[in-house]
Amino acid sequence: MEGRYSFEAVMARRAEIMKKAVGIDYEKFIIRGIAFDYEKMMKEVGYSIEEVKRIQSETCVGNTPLVELKNINRLIKKLAPKGKGARIFLKDEAANPSGSFKDRRASVSIYRAASLGYKGVIAATSGNYGAAVASQAAKKNLRCIIVQECFDNDWIGQPEILEKGRACEAYGAEVVQLTVGPELFYYTLVLLEETGYFNASLYTPYAIAGIETLGYEIAEQTQKLTGRFPDAVVVTHAGGGLITGTARGLKKAGATETKVIGASVDLRGLHMASTKDFNRKYFTTGHTGFGIPFAAYPDRADVPKNAARPLRYMDRYVLVTQGEVFYVTEMLAHLEGLQRGPAGNTSLAAAFSLAMEMDEDQIIVVNETEYTGAGKLPSAQLTFAKKMGMIIKRGDPLKEDKPGKVIAIPEHPSQIKHIEYPLEELKRSYLKELMRREGKTSFDETELNFLEEDLRLSREEVLKLIDEVKKALQA
Repeated sequence: MEGRYSFEAVMARRAEIMKKAVGIDYEKFIIRGIAFDYEKMMKEVGYSIEEVKRIQSETCVGNTPLVELKNINRLIKKLAPKGKGARIFLKDEAANPSGSFKDRRASVSIYRAASLGYKGVIAATSGNYGAAVASQAAKKNLRCIIVQECFDNDWIGQPEILEKGRACEAYGAEVVQLTVGPELFYYTLVLLEETGYFNASLYTPYAIAGIETLGYEIAEQTQKLTGRFPDAVVVTHAGGGLITGTARGLKKAGATETKVIGASVDLRGLHMASTKDFNRKYFTTGHTGFGIPFAAYPDRADVPKNAARPLRYMDRYVLVTQGEVFYVTEMLAHLEGLQRGPAGNTSLAAAFSLAMEMDEDQIIVVNETEYTGAGKLPSAQLTFAKKMGMIIKRGDPLKEDKPGKVIAIPEHPSQIKHIEYPLEELKRSYLKELMRREGKTSFDETELNFLEEDLRLSREEVLKLIDEVKKALQA
């Protein structure tokens, strides 16, 4: 396109379009340079836990069951060393209206859109969030458009993404399906400008406030069932919102000692914006293609300042393979009678491995499940993977899995082993990205204070890391 709707022209208007579509003046939270007042933004623009509970109760969101995985826990006890083998509980978020925790996120955004008088909402997403936005919009009588990155350049779409698109349409949304690339953001901006609809972004304070009730409920329910807060909550990590909201909710409920562990599918080496790599991955979310970039540069989002800031809250980051998640999906169905997945089972696979190293009297909560369907089942994904030239085999995932080439499915549950990804590496990448983007190698007192908070490091640790990154960039 040329003129007003050329790619360059639309991108030049992005700040103006987004401000009108979200109803937040982000400039008021900027302090100086890279620093902004995160907590002020969350307090002034978001909602309290009590308000969110009320909003969500109106559309039957939240208050989902917390289930002990008794059969899986018995299996863990058989495999774990003596004295080890933590109990796993599962927060069954598939009980929400559209079948995932994303209803929590969408409920507050749609409530906000309706209260501000918008006639409709738009969301750019490949999956469950689109279904949640469409479902909540239907409850509030708002029109809904979902913009979905769906195909590679040969117009081949993954069964999981196509399944999610059908779910969006089932709730009455208009679904715009695109090929992988920068056109997703471009078309979203064009549609927001043309329609005047609300941008139901994943990354606003509204969306994060919606997830805080999830962490709050986990703390309350675990205490009620076991007499104490969980020792660890394992969270599938993609864009960072689920970790951020869950951790904030846990803290608000008083579970300040609970460790928050992020888990992603290991797809390192595949580029998510590449049409070549797009269909060589068989998880559309919850993988390193989102998890690492969004932790290292959270403000790559569709709003000026992302309310999802995972490095503020994550205590550990672990990776699991595609084959392990497929295996655990079947395990959950066969041993517990729960057909769920696949994204939520990323954190379950990690929890299964983590339980082996934790004491038998400790408690792990997996913070979400999601609905499943024909295109989301392991059978559909693995059949598609074979069609795309992948090798599917039984074997030890740690030794044989190769992202984009081989999916190795465990031969025995003892082969489920997480990979530790050093948080320091993510924090180093954050600083490297920041220094390159801003073209600066030193920061003033205000900016250093912000970095301490955003990276959850001491002043000494921040200065040491800045020095290391500076030397690496100059080398």
